Amino acid sequence: MYQWKQLTPSVPHQLALGVAFGMTDVGTVRRSNEDNFLIDAGLGLLAVADGMGGHAAGEVASSDALNALASFIRAARSAEHDADSDATRPRFRPSNYDPSQADPDATWTDATMGAMIVLHDAVEFANERVYQNNLATDQADGGGMGTTLTGLWQPAPDGPLFVFHVGDSRLYRLRNGWLAQITRDQTMYQQAIEAGSFENLPPRNLLLQAVGPDPIILPELQSQAVAPGDVYMLCSDGLYGHSDDEALADVLARADGENLQVCCERLIEMAKRDGSRDNITVVLLYCKQQAAL
Repeated sequence: MYQWKQLTPSVPHQLALGVAFGMTDVGTVRRSNEDNFLIDAGLGLLAVADGMGGHAAGEVASSDALNALASFIRAARSAEHDADSDATRPRFRPSNYDPSQADPDATWTDATMGAMIVLHDAVEFANERVYQNNLATDQADGGGMGTTLTGLWQPAPDGPLFVFHVGDSRLYRLRNGWLAQITRDQTMYQQAIEAGSFENLPPRNLLLQAVGPDPIILPELQSQAVAPGDVYMLCSDGLYGHSDDEALADVLARADGENLQVCCERLIEMAKRDGSRDNITVVLLYCKQQAAL
């Protein structure tokens, strides 16, 4: 029987950009935690995954997706230093991603383009891992377990920060007192709002895509310039679903790199107080260094 475990300990992690800290909580109603998070300082990688699919399945999906993502990126970086060993980089199909589509002004360097391809392929690799597990139990093509997958990756200490996103976990950034939602919820609810519909809206948690149920996904990828003092927050919908942006910003405005644990605790307690009935996961990154595009 699968035993859930937190992939990354809740301690401060020193990254090239700054300090990161993460926490996850089962919440007030659920009997198990299907969320998980990953902070890998060596890779410059932070990610949150919110699993779904029932008891045991959701926690397997979130854990497997995070581990597969990190394994792919780690192998890709090793291959960069060993040109004769492409076998060290896991591939299940040739990359079909053209990063120039996300760079219409043609401002990205070759290194940036290469990093975007690696990140795209890493998310696809995570999807393939969970999808194959579903196939093994005859639960694929829209069924079986799945997970959201949202995170940040900085492959070079002085380079840009890359964002990847599937599902409805979120990335926020607080800069100069202003809170911005960086990712877009990939939900039927968000789709309806953007289409101008405000009546008979679908439930907020109906996802347009997730990692695992289907063989093909279209991850949202983007790059971010970073300024000292920026605070990035990755979180599952259990955190943001019942708390307003002003309340979130008030907590993040107090983050200084030394008190991230206290900030995470306050955010989780606030979500519970505001009525969250889901698992709650939050990862904070306080940026001390600047990273340009």
